Amino acid sequence: MPSDSKTDEQIQRDVLAELMWDSRIQPNEIRVSAKNGIVALSGHVDSFYKKWTAEEAALRVRGVAAVVNELEVRLPSSSERTDEEIAAAAVRAIEADTLLGAKNLQITVDKGWITLHGEVDWNFQKEDAEQLLRRLWGVKGVTNLITVKSRPTTMELKDKIEKALLRTAKLDARKISIDVQGAKVSLNGTVRSWAERADAERTAWLAPGVNQVDNRLQVSYTA
Repeated sequence: MPSDSKTDEQIQRDVLAELMWDSRIQPNEIRVSAKNGIVALSGHVDSFYKKWTAEEAALRVRGVAAVVNELEVRLPSSSERTDEEIAAAAVRAIEADTLLGAKNLQITVDKGWITLHGEVDWNFQKEDAEQLLRRLWGVKGVTNLITVKSRPTTMELKDKIEKALLRTAKLDARKISIDVQGAKVSLNGTVRSWAERADAERTAWLAPGVNQVDNRLQVSYTA
């Protein structure tokens, strides 16, 4: 049973309501089940972007411990593209993005599935590249193998992250501890929601030189 005592039936209803609330999703073809706080999404959607957005919406619901995303992407005939067409669209999207246009990223496409390779200076650039390609018509999935360049780090990096967490109004940073080993940051402690957990990880990724974040934060709805 989730720590805030919501029943699985309540969680199921709330996830369905959140899917209806998010205008990016058409939830008619999405089925939701819940057991011990673990939500399973099944059925089909007409784009990879909607599959990812549905998972994101479910994780926003209080009481959800994890999401199993079994949604199938079924493209309408009007959205079908060859791999060559998808690759060309992906290259254009990357080149047009002001954060990524100058980066030498490699794109491969196999049966509608895009794989990204290359190296960037910041993690937000890696995330931006994936988010861009998720939205393209015809894409069935994205594997992001882009790496973030390492930079020398010191205890000053830990101090910068701690101060950044304290500045974030959405977080109770006093319950978060940080460990820095080279370019790897580990987050430990408790947060009050999955959204807070994601915010803490996002803050750590924004620090210069970070190329790995081990998010061990536990969600405690009574924290």
